[in-house]
Amino acid sequence: MAKILHLDASPRGDRSSSRLLAKEFMAARQGDTETYRDLGRNPVPFVSENWVAGAFSAPAERTTEAAAAIAISDALVDELLAADRLVISAPMYNLAAPASLKAWIDQIVRGGRTFGMNEQGYFPMVHGKKALIILASGGVFSGTPYDFEEPYLRAILGFIGITDVTFVRAEGMNLGDEAKAKGLSAARAKLAELAKSW
Repeated sequence: MAKILHLDASPRGDRSSSRLLAKEFMAARQGDTETYRDLGRNPVPFVSENWVAGAFSAPAERTTEAAAAIAISDALVDELLAADRLVISAPMYNLAAPASLKAWIDQIVRGGRTFGMNEQGYFPMVHGKKALIILASGGVFSGTPYDFEEPYLRAILGFIGITDVTFVRAEGMNLGDEAKAKGLSAARAKLAELAKSW
């Protein structure tokens, strides 16, 4: 039994392949505790001037606006730290992650909370967590120079200490019915195996 933080980043509903696959995966994980965030339809705020002021000042020195902005980030970080595992489903937009997912990342990658700095450089502060990233794309981009999404997500999660990361991709979603069915079938097969052992 695991505590899973589940994030959906697609703004689509039933037409979203990434949401569908994540929903099926979570349904197969009987006994887990799920904390859910719909970033696609209820996005977290972008980093603002007040956020920066809050992040780089002591609590007693923060304005009301800065305190409110950084409180959102603190809640999101606490949510991540409380989870054992992270499930993210997301589409690919213009070769990379959608803005809704990037906004969440910018809220939780925090100096002093999820990473630190010393004379040797940066060090991660998030430990003992696994991540499953379910990505859907209209074309087939994995293994090509045009895929900036998977490398970025692997790098930024590793930066804060989440290095046990599994990617499952449903590609070719806009290349016709046959290609879509093939892409979903391949992703479902991988997720069915993961649901038993992850």
